[in-house]
Amino acid sequence: MIEELATRQEGRLRRFLRRRVRNSADIPDIIQEVFLRLLRTPRRETIRLPEAYLFTIARHTVQQHRLSDARADRFVELDTALNDFLPGPDPDPVLELAADECLATLEQALDDMPPKMRATFLLHRREGLSLPEIGERLGISLPMVKKNLMNALALMRERLKESGAGAGL
Repeated sequence: MIEELATRQEGRLRRFLRRRVRNSADIPDIIQEVFLRLLRTPRRETIRLPEAYLFTIARHTVQQHRLSDARADRFVELDTALNDFLPGPDPDPVLELAADECLATLEQALDDMPPKMRATFLLHRREGLSLPEIGERLGISLPMVKKNLMNALALMRERLKESGAGAGL
C-alpha cells in the first residue's frame, strides 16, 4: 500500500510541500519523514482514505519543521553576542582613568567616615546584611543604622560630585 501511495502521490505531495516550505532543499527530507511516519502507523489497513491521511501527516510534519526552524533562528552564539559588550584589545584610556579616579574618591570617602558609619555601609554592601542584622551586630538601633547608611551614601555622592570623578563614565 505505501509503495503504491508513494508512486501515485509523490508529485502531488512535492507540489503540496513546495507551497508550504521555504527552503526547497528540505522537501526530500520532509517527504522521507512523512513516509516514515506512515510506516510507523499501527494498523495501516484500517485507514479508509490513505491519500487524505498522507497529506494530514505531511501538514503536521511541515508544522514541526517550521517550529524547529523558528527555534533554530532564536539561538545565538553566546561568544559572538558578548563580544559586542566586552572591551576590545585596547581599552579606552579615558574610561580607565575616570574609573580609577572614581574608585580613589570612593575609597577616600570611606576612609573619612566615622567608624560606625563605615561599618554600617560595609556590612550592608559587602556582607549583604539586613538593617536589623547590622543593628544587632553593631549594638545600635534600627533608626541609627538607617541614618548611618543614608549619611554614608550621601557622603559618597557628595564626594563624587565635588571631584567630578566618574563624569566620563
